[in-house]
Amino acid sequence: MENTVVGVYDSYAQAQNAMNELLASGFSRDEVELSPESETEATTTKTGGSAIGNFFRSLFGMDERREERDVYAEAVRRGSCVLTVDADDDEERDRAIEVMNRYDPVDIEERAAQWRSQGWAGYDENAPRYTQSEIDTERQRYAQERNAGTAPETIRQQAREGETRIPVVEEELRVGKREVQRGGVRVYTRVREKPVHETVELRQEHVNVDRRPVDQPASEADLAAFKEGSVELRETAEEPVVSKTARVVEEVVVGKEVTQETQDVNDTVRRTDVDVEQLGASKATADDADFRHHWQSAYGTTGERYEDYDAAYRYGSSMAGTERFRNYRWEDAEPDLRSDWERQHPESAWDKVKDAVRYGAERVSGHRH
Repeated sequence: MENTVVGVYDSYAQAQNAMNELLASGFSRDEVELSPESETEATTTKTGGSAIGNFFRSLFGMDERREERDVYAEAVRRGSCVLTVDADDDEERDRAIEVMNRYDPVDIEERAAQWRSQGWAGYDENAPRYTQSEIDTERQRYAQERNAGTAPETIRQQAREGETRIPVVEEELRVGKREVQRGGVRVYTRVREKPVHETVELRQEHVNVDRRPVDQPASEADLAAFKEGSVELRETAEEPVVSKTARVVEEVVVGKEVTQETQDVNDTVRRTDVDVEQLGASKATADDADFRHHWQSAYGTTGERYEDYDAAYRYGSSMAGTERFRNYRWEDAEPDLRSDWERQHPESAWDKVKDAVRYGAERVSGHRH
């Protein structure tokens, strides 16, 4: 008992938390004991019985410290919990006191004085434990008396005449409490963008027109094909389609449980939206004879190839078929067409191809200049 620390708690949860911290700080389970052993046992209304008395007799002995033993046993009967720690030395004892003081222990001497002022004479093993209603009523009275400053003091008995009293002094540990700031947790939620790069292979078809000079007699098959007609080939291409789904990948839970660790992870994925503009089909793309005829008259003397202007003719015809430039006037549309063309074809000067673009557009719209 020399290095045994005893603490009394009105809350089983506080006693349990104090015991858990003692175990976490290095004390073994054999050195720490809590009575009652469970919250269910702490709230039962059965008779106190000999179990409580036996526990405190093993702690304080049979008779030499009976009064002290009775006080702690009565505290358990009235709904409190008693936590004991067997320390190996003074250093461990001081460490146990520091831990136990953090969890709001009661002043057992003050509590015992209140019981005596109400007629309590000692612990009775046959007395029933307090009901929860009785516990709540008594603790409410404790709080009122403490707030009013009327808690009774222990009365010392004076020595009788002719008697010589030799005090036996023994240190008694009083577990109090104090509130200290030991840090905490502040959780922020923030959105962080993370670039995501993916690669996709896109298939494209291109129609190639190759004119080859041939000098040979016409066969019957050639003569059979000697008539008007047309052959149409369409170009197709694949475009990327981007989508994103959201998933809950983690929950961050913040509480006040001892030794609980939380991790805060925020993750977002940045998405690129692709706007697809539907272009109207142009009947002129099937037959470029008219474009070639215009090219011959407008650019034939420059020494350049028709293929250098083919994209401009088709660009003009495709833009004229869209809602954006339908029923347009060339003077109004040219600035936007020029900007769009130079953005898409930086290698081709606008002043060089603008007549081809205008011809292609007006061929579809029916306008002529």
